[in-house]
Amino acid sequence: MTPEREAQPRTSERDDTRTEVEKATTGLAADALWGLWQDPPTLPTKWLYDERGSRLFDEITRLPEYYPTRRETAILREHSADIVAATHAEVMVELGSGTSTKTRLLLDAFSAATPDSGRFTYVPVDVSSEMLTTTADVLSADYPGVEIVPLGADFTEPDLHLPDADGARLAVFLGGTIGNFNPEARREFYQGLAKALSPGDFFLLGTDLVKDTGRLVAAYDDKAGVTADFNRNLIEVLRTGLDARGLYADDFEHIARWNPGEHRIEMWLRARRDIDAYFEVLGRAWRLPAGAEVHTEISTKFEPDALRDELESAGLQVVTVWTDPAGDFALTLSRR
Repeated sequence: MTPEREAQPRTSERDDTRTEVEKATTGLAADALWGLWQDPPTLPTKWLYDERGSRLFDEITRLPEYYPTRRETAILREHSADIVAATHAEVMVELGSGTSTKTRLLLDAFSAATPDSGRFTYVPVDVSSEMLTTTADVLSADYPGVEIVPLGADFTEPDLHLPDADGARLAVFLGGTIGNFNPEARREFYQGLAKALSPGDFFLLGTDLVKDTGRLVAAYDDKAGVTADFNRNLIEVLRTGLDARGLYADDFEHIARWNPGEHRIEMWLRARRDIDAYFEVLGRAWRLPAGAEVHTEISTKFEPDALRDELESAGLQVVTVWTDPAGDFALTLSRR
């Protein structure tokens, strides 16, 4: 999510105006200004997950080709009690919590371990305040013995602050989402998290592992075309969010390819025709020739030893690694 280089406009026209607009914009507008005029154009992965995108991704997790959710859920079902026993955490902070579906397995285990103390606290962290509120209301009803404290925040920010606790805290980052970060962004994230944790706190990380290329590509280019709809939905996010003219999702083709040098799947949107769009919110025209591609997502797949090195170089000592029987996915517990 961290830009690897500064955005460069394709012409020198309106440079002064662009600078002023960038200073005055945040969110989608700022990210579009940063990314769409790069070569190749790119946008942060988070904009795939508007309301419709989140629903589509939920559908993706149930597709036969998309194994990561099933594998991670199986590991959590098998080892949630082990995680409780290893950490004795009093506070669990989930980064990018979303609907907290898989987290229920951990909440069940922590609730069973502390049935009467009422000391366990769950802190879901997400940028979507609406989703946080809805999820917190549902979990509060389902887990009356757990204190639910939702926190609206961008956990990738360098000044991440976690709620205080008398005992150990457990930060949780599930779903293999860490794979959406490039290497530099991962280093910054691990270092920021280690700084936010206290000595003795724990970090539970879900990661997809390197495997057969055919299975990897199929997981991101399913036969039903759900992932293609999910990827193209980014164009709808741009069109509606930035009041764009001449920009339509059907004018783009979904591309998923394996980058062996970086050990990652890359998702792209390829223009089927010359795109000549105008963003009213930005006051800028955007042109993309037929065949050119917009980079929308990376999903890095990890080797266990390399992942251990990344964590431990940031001061997060690996305690235990759990995998599914097929060795597709891993949950890594580390300690500050």
